[in-house]
Amino acid sequence: MDQLPNLGRELEMLSIMGMESIDELFADIPGDVRRNDPLPLPEPQSEEEILADAQRLLGANTHLDSRPSFISAGLARNFVPTMVPMLATRGEFLTSYTPYQPEVSQGMLQAMWEFQTMVSELVGLPVANVSMYDASTAAAEAITCAVRVRSKRSSQPDTVYVSEFVPPHRMSVIENYTQGVGIEIKVLPHRDDGTLDLEAAKAANDSCAVYVEQPNAFGSMDEGLLDLRSIIGEKTALIVGVDVVSLGLIEAPGNWGADIVVGEGQPFGIGPTAGGPIYGIFACTKDYLRLMPGRIVGQSLDADGKIAYTLTLSTREQHIRRHRATSNICSNETLIALMGAMHMSLLGPEGLERLALRVTAATQNALEAVVGVEGVELVYPEAPVFREFAVKLPCSSREALERMDSMGVLGGFDLSQWWSTMGDCLLIGCDERTTKEDIERLCSALAASLMEASQ
Repeated sequence: MDQLPNLGRELEMLSIMGMESIDELFADIPGDVRRNDPLPLPEPQSEEEILADAQRLLGANTHLDSRPSFISAGLARNFVPTMVPMLATRGEFLTSYTPYQPEVSQGMLQAMWEFQTMVSELVGLPVANVSMYDASTAAAEAITCAVRVRSKRSSQPDTVYVSEFVPPHRMSVIENYTQGVGIEIKVLPHRDDGTLDLEAAKAANDSCAVYVEQPNAFGSMDEGLLDLRSIIGEKTALIVGVDVVSLGLIEAPGNWGADIVVGEGQPFGIGPTAGGPIYGIFACTKDYLRLMPGRIVGQSLDADGKIAYTLTLSTREQHIRRHRATSNICSNETLIALMGAMHMSLLGPEGLERLALRVTAATQNALEAVVGVEGVELVYPEAPVFREFAVKLPCSSREALERMDSMGVLGGFDLSQWWSTMGDCLLIGCDERTTKEDIERLCSALAASLMEASQ
């Protein structure tokens, strides 16, 4: 109480609650976790001083575009056409409240429907929702959705097989979603060359679902996944995580047997944004329509026979009886998803193919240049790659990155942050903005870093 002088109205509120002190109010909080000394806050400032302080702090940031960057690991340093934010910030789209209520305008509903249509065409599946939080929550929701559908139809155990090359941060989200609902997660191993062990995958044909990614956490593409449907059988759901840009070149998973496709939508419509907000995609076959998460906008006809749009399914717990809800999503990345739809519509099919080719070319050029640096080896030399590739160094990857950073190059992602056994490995990511000069600076900094490490 001595530290809180001039309480005034606060004392009045305490009195109404039948209490005499702040300590009594916080009595349920253990004493050993309470702070007893005042927070080290500065003296009150004027608006001028606050702005000057904020500018000083912001000036200490290093902008991602201020130097060559090869950090990817799930997010793309993509180029977003100026038209996208210009359209998205119009009053028709930029609202102060998440647009999920039934009274959403026809214009917003149509835009959401267009997003669904583009995602559906992109992945080769008939149904898509109006986005998820990100790729990780989309993957976890896909797994729980598959279990809901499959366990209702058969006596199959609630078991799901997940590729061991799923990024650990995504695996963590999957485990959080499944651990409390009786779903057992088993790991699908990969061979020494990085491809999925198809022989081991046969064990999954009595499970609810299989989750794999194309490309995987190392950027590797696996042609063997095209045979996965025939190996696991029709009774097991096949869930595929994708890099959405890669679908401008490779076969859509819906065309080779996927029941559910998820992925990070971020490369379309929005930059990395320091990790969020972003949005995920979720598409499926009609078998999963009634039990999928999120919302779906449907196209119909009104009383006058004109095209009309409406929220067809909305399975959130705020909309229907809680015990029937298939997702507890209480917000949505709708505006960002619509930015993705704007970006995709500006690209069109040919533009998407060219974008995928640019990313592929940048990745291949960087790979060929980096393996030319003495001491650098590819982790999976035989695997075709998209956007990313993993290399092994003759020294600590963390220390190598620190030296490269001091030379003005963000050289990649330290894979020991994901797998402790990969302390000498880097994940190098490229995008459509990666230039020849960027790659030259990367190789120069990497070579200098390795030479310094050897001395």
